[in-house]
Amino acid sequence: MKSPRVISDPEIVGGTPVFIGTRVPVRILFEHLEAGDSLEVFIEDFPSVSRELAIQVLEDARLALVLDAHPA
Repeated sequence: MKSPRVISDPEIVGGTPVFIGTRVPVRILFEHLEAGDSLEVFIEDFPSVSRELAIQVLEDARLALVLDAHPA
């Protein structure tokens, strides 16, 4: 998934994709959601990620899936 809101830099968390402007790996958001946590819980746990940024990254992921989908 490519997103202008996610960066992967070997100098930041060893190249793990993180929310731009933070050191928070994007996978942590998905792990929270998979565990049944709300977006608000994630934001409380990682206040350096704004609600708007988290929503934009989720939307980027959704769009990437929709664009890659093949019609049934």
